[in-house]
Amino acid sequence: MRAAPAAGSLRDHHGQRKYLCGSEPRRFLAAAARMDAESGALCRLLAFTGCRVSEALQLCPKRLDAEAGRIVFRTLKRRKLAFRAVPVPAELMRELLRLARGKRPDEPLWPWCRQTAWRRVRRAMAEAGITGVHASPKGLRHTFGVQNAEHNIPMPLTRDWMGHARIDTTAIYQHAVGREERSFARRLWRGYVGRD
Repeated sequence: MRAAPAAGSLRDHHGQRKYLCGSEPRRFLAAAARMDAESGALCRLLAFTGCRVSEALQLCPKRLDAEAGRIVFRTLKRRKLAFRAVPVPAELMRELLRLARGKRPDEPLWPWCRQTAWRRVRRAMAEAGITGVHASPKGLRHTFGVQNAEHNIPMPLTRDWMGHARIDTTAIYQHAVGREERSFARRLWRGYVGRD
């Protein structure tokens, strides 16, 4: 009988990481840039906001706050109706506004089901040479959380952007990972050998 991963773990039950790291995020975005406009915009939205794929598929023109440079998501996985605003790069906002042209204010930008969205993301991941449990929309959400931690974004802001009800859910991303973890390890190694 195998042990289940700890709740909120960034590793699966095989010990594989659930987030992209190193060059993977850049390779994913490069692959997304080569896709059709709808698929590429969805991939970039997931990467730059950490939203859930179902939240992305509910996005409609009236939730694009171009003046503030923010996307307003209806936060899922909450008992009460909740919304959150997440800033996005100007180029992504322009892409989303192009997709919104000709649509009603409450018409979804993507007329797809979750499975179609997952397939589009998986295709970009495959083209980028990324495989494993992290090659998914959920992997992009975890990557967003990890990137926030690596760039010292305050935890309450990360919680708000990700739509977590509880700060302890966000706290899993604050564990030393990536560059920060390597920096700590190098300091430890210097204690043993006097150098990196």
